[in-house]
Amino acid sequence: MAAAPVVTPARRAWRRLDGPGRLTGIDLARGLAVLGMLAAHLLTIELFDPGDPATWLDIVNGRSSILFATLAGVSIALVTGGPRPLPSADRPRAAARLAVRAAVLWVIGILLITTGVPVYVILPAYAVLFLLALPFLGWSAGPLFLAAAAFGLVMPWVQPFLDAAPIWSGALGVELFLGVGWAYPFTVWIAFLLAGMGVGRLDLRGIRAPAVLAVSGAVLAAIGYTVPAATTAFALQSVYMAEVWTALDHSSGLWEVVGSGGFAVAVIGVCLLVCRTPLRWIALPLRAVGSMPLTAYVAQLLVWAVVALVVLGDTTDLYGIRDAGLFWPLTIGLVLGSTAWALLLGRGPLERLIDAAVRFVVGPGARREQPRSVDRLEQ
Repeated sequence: MAAAPVVTPARRAWRRLDGPGRLTGIDLARGLAVLGMLAAHLLTIELFDPGDPATWLDIVNGRSSILFATLAGVSIALVTGGPRPLPSADRPRAAARLAVRAAVLWVIGILLITTGVPVYVILPAYAVLFLLALPFLGWSAGPLFLAAAAFGLVMPWVQPFLDAAPIWSGALGVELFLGVGWAYPFTVWIAFLLAGMGVGRLDLRGIRAPAVLAVSGAVLAAIGYTVPAATTAFALQSVYMAEVWTALDHSSGLWEVVGSGGFAVAVIGVCLLVCRTPLRWIALPLRAVGSMPLTAYVAQLLVWAVVALVVLGDTTDLYGIRDAGLFWPLTIGLVLGSTAWALLLGRGPLERLIDAAVRFVVGPGARREQPRSVDRLEQ
């Protein structure tokens, strides 16, 4: 009887990165989101002009973080049953595991804020959104999409009043703003998370669902970006309408929700389709970044802080660090480092940390919670 083949750490890492149970298109989308946020932070980009290719990189502003949030919803859905939501008996344990992840993400986010790097760290908002997702763990795709649409169409009309609330200008207002990630207000961004959960409840291993996502997302993006451009006079009726009736990045306006939310859904669909072709091999380095998004996101900010401190003597100097040309060295280093780690060691270090924390507090997940056919949340 032949002996079983030896499974080396490198072989195990490769199976994890490119095995039959991996949704490699989701990894690709995550990688694009991480690098898109890095570009938005470290490059000086002019406003988008369709006739000027030099401005097309403006697509990363705002949309990368929304893609990141939407993918968080996808991951939550995948880790809680994928196309088949968890039965009610299994949801409390799954909810507890997600709550622990939220707590760890919040702590990491606060620590990143203390570095003084001049970006709005998204992890505290992530943590809040994870907690808000808990009541929706048993929902299927249809209701999740409807809930996402309801929040996305209603909350932008409320958001200007929330932004103007006295709490933000009061004592500890800045600390509260940063602590809940209000630059990515959960009152609006819950729409992106729920849309992502709806995506994760679809059969993403076929062709039909990714194709529908790509087309429907593109249609929403077209609507979201063309309507406000064609109705400028309507938007200028008042300051309030200007805040609501806009697609500007980071505005949380109605048409940003529609346009950039649609863009995120389209990117996910396209990435899933691309990774069904030989292009998946060309995309391997980006997939490696996306296989450890938390590690990649945290690493970029920590390297940024160290370089800024050494070169400029000040971690808060955004224009100075942009002028220092950090983007390309950091991007190349991040891609190469993530690829080497993914191929040799597998799961990213911070993803391992979160998994260890969850296991310590809650214990290992049940088989139904984390089926072999879907990605793990922190990955």
